[in-house]
Amino acid sequence: MNNAKVVMLALYAITILSLLVAIPGGSVLQTISLVIVVAHVGEVLACQKQIRLYQGPLVDSIALTLLFGFAHWKPMADKAARETQA
Repeated sequence: MNNAKVVMLALYAITILSLLVAIPGGSVLQTISLVIVVAHVGEVLACQKQIRLYQGPLVDSIALTLLFGFAHWKPMADKAARETQA
């Protein structure tokens, strides 16, 4: 999951750069990033139970889900499922 987080951060960084300077495909990157952020907002709404498994403040878990999506909450949900089965 850490690789997914690195990819997301790189995508966001390149997208922000495309807002500041003209780079080839910048508008496509901006569109892709917007679609991903909208999907992550949907995850926040649909995955409240999993997001609340985070050990820190809920607002931090929501922010991390907005940034990383399932790469943030899925490992916690998987761990909780394994502990329930044990």
